[in-house]
Amino acid sequence: MPTLLIVSDTHLPVRAKDLPEPVWAAVDEVDVVLHAGDWVSERLLDELEGRARRLVGVYGNNDGPGLRARLPEVARVELGGVRFAMVHETGQKAGRERRCAAAHPDADVLVFGHSHIPWDTTAPNGLRLLNPGSPTDRRRQPTFTWMTAVAADGALTDVRLHHLEPRKVV
Repeated sequence: MPTLLIVSDTHLPVRAKDLPEPVWAAVDEVDVVLHAGDWVSERLLDELEGRARRLVGVYGNNDGPGLRARLPEVARVELGGVRFAMVHETGQKAGRERRCAAAHPDADVLVFGHSHIPWDTTAPNGLRLLNPGSPTDRRRQPTFTWMTAVAADGALTDVRLHHLEPRKVV
């Protein structure tokens, strides 16, 4: 019964110097970390490889040659009987479920990033689409976000969107 941390668009050290402490705490607690790209620096990849029990990641549009050499554009993994696919970009919001279902017919869950906007929907064919937002660059969102979930017996359960309020400038 793998527990999961789902994160994307960390943009280190451009948008933050490090991951927020609650995200690092989750890294230490879960069985698998899924990172849907836009790491920006290889330092975070190195740190997560050293700290996470298991790490699955893809590169994003802001990731340079070093990260692209170490990470795939699309990752596929089965966890707890759930078939995951992960990419960074899925295109525009309109028609996303249909496009993703066609592109990933063999997946139960598609994890993606890029927009920094949390997303949790299900396509007509049953494909669940998850975007955790960003724990370091909220853009127009009210909070920084990431997700946790449990994969067991072929089902994804306990999907939770976590929020961290921006720091108040005094």
